[in-house]
Amino acid sequence: MADQHPATDPVAARRKTRGTPRGRQLDPAALREVEDLLAGRSRARDMLIEHLHALQDRHGHLALRHLRALAHWMNLPMAAVYETATFYAHFDIVPDGEIPPPAVTIRVCDSLSCELAGARTLHSALAAEVDPAEIRVLRAPCMGRCDVAPVIEAGHRHLGHATPAAVRALLRAGDLHPDPIGWQHLPDYEAGGGYRLLRDLRGGSITIEQISAVLQDAGLRGLGGAGFPTFRKWAFVRAEPAPRYMVINADEGEPGTFKDRHYLEQAPHRFLEGALVSALGVDAAALYIYLRDEYPGLHAVLREAIAEAEAAGLAAPGFIHLRRGAGAYICGEESALIESLEGKPGKPRHRPPFVAQKGLFDRPTLVNNVETVYWIPLLWQHGADWFASQGRHGRKGLRSFSVSGRVARPGVHLAPAGITLQELVDEYCGGMMEGHRLLAYLPGGASGGILPANRADIPLDFDTLQPHGCFIGSAAVIVISDQDDLRAVAKNLMAFFADESCGQCTPCRVGTEKMLGLLACDEWDADQLDRLARVMQDASICGLGQAAPNPVTSLLRFFPAELAKQGVTLRPAAANTESAS
Repeated sequence: MADQHPATDPVAARRKTRGTPRGRQLDPAALREVEDLLAGRSRARDMLIEHLHALQDRHGHLALRHLRALAHWMNLPMAAVYETATFYAHFDIVPDGEIPPPAVTIRVCDSLSCELAGARTLHSALAAEVDPAEIRVLRAPCMGRCDVAPVIEAGHRHLGHATPAAVRALLRAGDLHPDPIGWQHLPDYEAGGGYRLLRDLRGGSITIEQISAVLQDAGLRGLGGAGFPTFRKWAFVRAEPAPRYMVINADEGEPGTFKDRHYLEQAPHRFLEGALVSALGVDAAALYIYLRDEYPGLHAVLREAIAEAEAAGLAAPGFIHLRRGAGAYICGEESALIESLEGKPGKPRHRPPFVAQKGLFDRPTLVNNVETVYWIPLLWQHGADWFASQGRHGRKGLRSFSVSGRVARPGVHLAPAGITLQELVDEYCGGMMEGHRLLAYLPGGASGGILPANRADIPLDFDTLQPHGCFIGSAAVIVISDQDDLRAVAKNLMAFFADESCGQCTPCRVGTEKMLGLLACDEWDADQLDRLARVMQDASICGLGQAAPNPVTSLLRFFPAELAKQGVTLRPAAANTESAS
């Protein structure tokens, strides 16, 4: 058979080589812009999110041409860069040929505390007033300023007790940079004995074992939610082979929580001393601080405080790495946080192995909360007995309660562990707001469940609330009054969990959306809600999906009569309920 000419051979035509690779081509101009912006910076994978922030900050969005250039510059697959960028809420991806977002973005917090304070009405008013071509108005999750609800963020500037008029004045003034923070600089901290513990530890006059004994005797536990004994976590990580890492979880995204921001703004060097002592406690090769992006002012404070510590020889240059979150509640979960630190989408890992065994860069990692390490210099200074003697109702220690909602004086209140809600409100918060009567309260933020007014006498501490289907978590207390709609409360909390689910596991991804749909009905199928809650609690990978049903199960257990008054019919009538009156 005679050979066909290539021009007429269909097989040969199909084999014709391409002149360029498949897909969109690299834009040389975009590559030059990326190279200029990131000159001198590391191209390691764990720097991906930092580089995405740099591009977002420079251009106000992430153009696909810049993402392709960044992938080329970092030698990463475009799919990996795109997957990471699209996972986080604070990155605005703009496809080729589409219009970038306006120069100014107003984010209106829609967390429960802000919604109780009128955030929904505020959002509607602002959206109706602005020119959408110049300003966009978005709903956003908790900004960690629940004590001054409702809150907005314009650019990087936050405004508490926000009103449309106040927002207009802020926009006219034009300064959308973070509010300046008055913080305790190194000389003032050292004048009060600051860094003495760290210096003595390095000098050999005290040992890690002595410090660990103080933490054990004081009963210091993780104050980010889990409550694991701090001395024991140190020991677990220290027993693993080197190199080991230390990570600080400063991503307090739990609605109602703002205590870490409070302490970081007041005394960043006390926090840094506690973190550096903890790093020595496990002989860490490096210390990473993962700070939520909703705290832009604190980023500047910590950068300056770290520089002060390095200049004074208190921290080796480059030992402390400050990293920005990017708007993902799930990164408060320690393994998801570590994934994010590694430059990936913040999706929780399956366990075991635990992060104490294989954490950051697959090495043993100590993960502690901001407030946990903040207490370490104070405990050494005052002694374990001082701390342990502070509690009430048989409990030991002090707790930092972030209180918001229908109280006269919201804020961070340092109170004895085991204090009751009634005592906390009366003694520290100035009572209820005028005209409001206590109906319910959340003892541990959105995840911690809801308790009725007749259980305002339960000691608030680790292990005291579980018999009531609740937990204290990060001690974020949100107070609800007789003027509030419990169904709206449940829908607000469930919408938050549905939005913040990472989508990795079906029970959480589907369960939160399904439960939110059921809550929208005037008739609640109590059996179906209960079955769905059990599946989410039993089968979700991490605490988000496991805890998301807690507000709903609390309402079914404690508030059937109140729900009926507010127009919700339970079908069948909820069994095993308890009176809320």
